[in-house]
Amino acid sequence: MKILAILSRKGGTGKTLLAVHLAVAAELAGHTAVLIDLDPQESSSQWGESRDRDTPAVVATYPERLTEILQLAEENGATLAIIDTSPNTEESARDAARASDLVAIPCKTDAVSLRAIDQTIQLIDLTKVSARIVLNDVPARGDYAEQAREAVKTYSIPTAPCVVGHRMPFVHAFNASLSVQEYEPKGKASGEIRALYEYLTGEMGV
Repeated sequence: MKILAILSRKGGTGKTLLAVHLAVAAELAGHTAVLIDLDPQESSSQWGESRDRDTPAVVATYPERLTEILQLAEENGATLAIIDTSPNTEESARDAARASDLVAIPCKTDAVSLRAIDQTIQLIDLTKVSARIVLNDVPARGDYAEQAREAVKTYSIPTAPCVVGHRMPFVHAFNASLSVQEYEPKGKASGEIRALYEYLTGEMGV
């Protein structure tokens, strides 16, 4: 079983949105996915509970039980685990990173988010886990993505070649407890998630 953690020490970067979408993308690609919710707000869990579909499995747990839950997931046939982390607890984020094959770091393109990513990079450097920066909620107009790529070049962590845009279907799909691939399969948002999933899983050797 491969493990992907969605991690950012800053709140509001879109961790949960990416986590639920990547979990559904994994199921659509033929994997048995489990989404592990470590955030006390339990947004991923609430999304999962509201679904009228059985997959992906969503499990809310405490950081202290992460290793146990991952083991149980693998024993029950999961082939990909995605961890939705909390931004507020460094120890929890560090444990999730160390348990993972790859960490995805969502980052918006505004100046505050680009400056705040430094805290997350420091944590990744400590754990020495492989990571990728994912530009998220990117405005449709302007060269924000290019500017953001230039801003994070100072770090040793690569930036994903694909971006996730600021698109209303993400909001509508999440509110309906769906992913954009389920809500609007042929839309641009769906294509962005598919591209990100294929990139990240390719980097993990899935």
